[in-house]
Amino acid sequence: MIRRFQIQNNTLIDSESEDSPVQVYINPDSVERDKLLRTYNIDEHALTSALDPDEVSRVEFSPEQTFLIYKRPKDYSSQDNFFFNVTSVGLILLKDRLVMISSDDIPLIEEGFRHSHPIGSTLDLMLNFLHDTVYHFLGHLKVIKQVARELEQKITASIENKHLIQMFNLSESLVYYINAINSNSGVLVKLRNHIEKTGFSSETIEHLDDVIIDNNQCYEQAKTYSTVFAGLMDARGNLVNNNMNVLLRKLTIINVVFLPLNLIASIGGMSEFTMMTRGINWRTSYFLFLAAMVLIGWLTAFFLGRMNFGRNIAPKKK
Repeated sequence: MIRRFQIQNNTLIDSESEDSPVQVYINPDSVERDKLLRTYNIDEHALTSALDPDEVSRVEFSPEQTFLIYKRPKDYSSQDNFFFNVTSVGLILLKDRLVMISSDDIPLIEEGFRHSHPIGSTLDLMLNFLHDTVYHFLGHLKVIKQVARELEQKITASIENKHLIQMFNLSESLVYYINAINSNSGVLVKLRNHIEKTGFSSETIEHLDDVIIDNNQCYEQAKTYSTVFAGLMDARGNLVNNNMNVLLRKLTIINVVFLPLNLIASIGGMSEFTMMTRGINWRTSYFLFLAAMVLIGWLTAFFLGRMNFGRNIAPKKK
């Protein structure tokens, strides 16, 4: 699928012309792949790398064009079970054209993002796209932090591994994010040096500097989140185990309380009890029998409580 755009009034307008300055190839088929290879002078390896989500970010320069592979956060789906992944995007920048190659339908201009630099050329559009990618990473990091807080509250009262596995997925996602953001950082620095050498305007260099600064801040934030997650994973696992131990202790107390009651009830249900209470009205005898069971159960629970059975014993102060 190919989408074409014109740049008008600092935004993109849909176009049908094959000479449009902005063209987006979404999951290209064999015919579109052949067109990319012939028209833009890229090899099969570069095209495959642009569609490979595990490809490392890189930038290649030639006299005619600049080719980038840039990492971008993948749109989250409810089926991902709190796993945030990354994908790759290929960008081909020519003198008067920008071509994007992606396996998914990714907008070149993110809605809701405020651009401080106008889009007057394909280079400006590419730099804004790189900047939007940084904002996209920051937005996902904010969501990961909020989801982690909600999971922590559930883990506090949970005895299952479901929420703990979801927390592991978040922690793994941060590792991939750190790797992707760091990989993008190398591309941005290399691109900045190339633009400075080729004599672009100071506004363009300033724009790219802003992208680099925001990307570095995003990288540090992702590292901080990952460090916190990794440091607390063992504690969260121990918390789930402790919740299970507390539940088992409560069930053990119930079993201990009802153990003598079951024995007494078994004896009372036999003919010997009727024989022993033969001279007493059966209503009175069974009422006394029930009262005795309640008293024995209460005393058993009382003594277990006095012995701190089933409770966390606080350390003695020296």
